[in-house]
Amino acid sequence: MSERFEHLGVRVEAEGRLLQLDLDHGKANEIGRAQLAELARLAALLEAGEVRALVSGSRRVTAQGTAVFCAGADVTERRGWDDERILEHVREQRRIMRRLAEAPVLHVCAVDGLALGWGTELVLASDYAVAGPRARFGLPETGLGIVPGAGGTARLAQRVGLGQALRLGICGELCDAAEALRIGLVHELCPSGEAARARALVLAERCLGRSPTAIAAFKAAVRAGNGLPEDAREALEERAYEHCVRSGDAARGRDGFEAIRQGRAVAWGPRVPFPR
Repeated sequence: MSERFEHLGVRVEAEGRLLQLDLDHGKANEIGRAQLAELARLAALLEAGEVRALVSGSRRVTAQGTAVFCAGADVTERRGWDDERILEHVREQRRIMRRLAEAPVLHVCAVDGLALGWGTELVLASDYAVAGPRARFGLPETGLGIVPGAGGTARLAQRVGLGQALRLGICGELCDAAEALRIGLVHELCPSGEAARARALVLAERCLGRSPTAIAAFKAAVRAGNGLPEDAREALEERAYEHCVRSGDAARGRDGFEAIRQGRAVAWGPRVPFPR
């Protein structure tokens, strides 16, 4: 399967159900209306069931030599917009980012460049983030008279804790790769951008031989249970386990146990969405 997303300037390819998204558009991978529409298409592709894992990254370097992951929203296109149009546009950003966050696949970001605003928010919406040494993260929105509106205000404290979230969001300080690792904004630091991409691909490829129904159920249950009391988390675990049994994949796993031990593929069933 191969998809072309012209306004993202990327080729989104799925080889063996692993999808790679490489941002490469505009001056610095800014996200505007055209890119937002294509990210909605990307979310639908993830939700459809064929893709098992997503790796997001960028090899973009500006004319000045700055490595860029995503420099934020394209605010220049909003000149002349009235308040209601801006508000609806940002609501749509938030809806699409939430779809990406909740997509029933593992999403790994490999960042080795500047991730501002929307770029940091995309990292927060991913399940796992790997950084190269050139990675820089920041949320400049309060300096523009707004707050992060594509999930940054909602998700940052969950990732890095309340104090760090307030520092980054209010002060707008840039956070380098080592600092991002220290506070938990990213989960691994690699010696180069290519090493970060390779590590992200290793993690994503591990999903390909696993039950897509079990992956989706595990992700949904863990996300839904985050911050809830233990009995609520256990209830979600029970629902997720029973969902896997009823889908038939638990039986497929039992029947294919010896093949799995020997590293051979098992014919899992199609992904059965985990009911919310």
